Amino acid sequence: MDSILDALQEGRLFELPENDKNHALQFLAHIIEAFPQIPTGTDIVGNVMAREKSMNTALGKGWACPHARVDFEEDLMCVVGWSPSGIDYGAPDGQPVSIITMYLVPSNQRNHYLREISIMAKVLKSSPEIDKLSSIKELNDVRNYLLDLISASKETVGPDARARMIRLQSKAALATQPVADLSNLIVEPVSIIAGTGFKPLALTQNLELLNFVESTAGLAERLDSDGTYQNGIWRIVRRSATAYQGGRTVFDCIAIMPAKASQKA
Repeated sequence: MDSILDALQEGRLFELPENDKNHALQFLAHIIEAFPQIPTGTDIVGNVMAREKSMNTALGKGWACPHARVDFEEDLMCVVGWSPSGIDYGAPDGQPVSIITMYLVPSNQRNHYLREISIMAKVLKSSPEIDKLSSIKELNDVRNYLLDLISASKETVGPDARARMIRLQSKAALATQPVADLSNLIVEPVSIIAGTGFKPLALTQNLELLNFVESTAGLAERLDSDGTYQNGIWRIVRRSATAYQGGRTVFDCIAIMPAKASQKA
C-alpha cells in the first residue's frame, strides 16, 4: 500500500463533493488527468468509466479500487477519495463505499499494482482497524485511519522496523500540510452563470480563475455539451447544471490546475 502512503504525503486525499458513484469516479479521474506527468489528451475518465461498466470495482468493507491502465511508462500512482455519507456503489457485501482509491497503472507497473491490490485485500479481510471506517467524521481522521492500515499492511508481509515507524514518520510529514493543501494541484470550486446576451459570470475566490472564465469564449457552451473544458492550464469540470428563467443556467464546477502552471502565469 505504498502508493496510498505517497498519495497522503503528496496531498492526494480528497473529500468527495457528492455521494453519486459516477460523479465521484469522474471527479477523481479528472484529478489524475490534471497530473503534469499525464500526456495531453489521455482519457482517464473514459478509461475508468468503461472499466467500471464492465466490472464493479468495490472490494467490500466500504472500499472500492477503480483503476485506469495506460500504455506509457510512469510511476504507479493513486488518488484517494472519501465520502462522509457513503456511496451506493453496488458492492458485493451491500455496504456503501466510503473510500475510493483510484490507481493510474502504467504499462511498466502492472505487476506492482497487482501486488499492492493483493496486500490491500488481505488487510481489508484481516485488520481490526478496518471497522473504524464508519465512525470517521473528519478528513484528518481519514488520514490517520489510512496510516494505521498501511502500518498493518507492512506487518502482513513480514516484521520490519519500518512497520513500527511508518505511522510516526508519516504523521510527522503530514503535520506540515494542512488538510486543504493539495500539493501539486490547485482545486477551486467555481459557479458559472451563463445565458443568452451576456458574457458568463464566475463566482470564485480565485481572481486568476475568474478572469479566465469570464474572458474565454465558448466555455459555457463546452460545459453544457461536454461537461468539461480545458485550455492546457485550467481544467473546468461540471458537477451539475441548474436552469433558471430567462434562459440562464448556473454551472456548479470544479476547476483544476497544476500549481507550477499558476506560478508561471
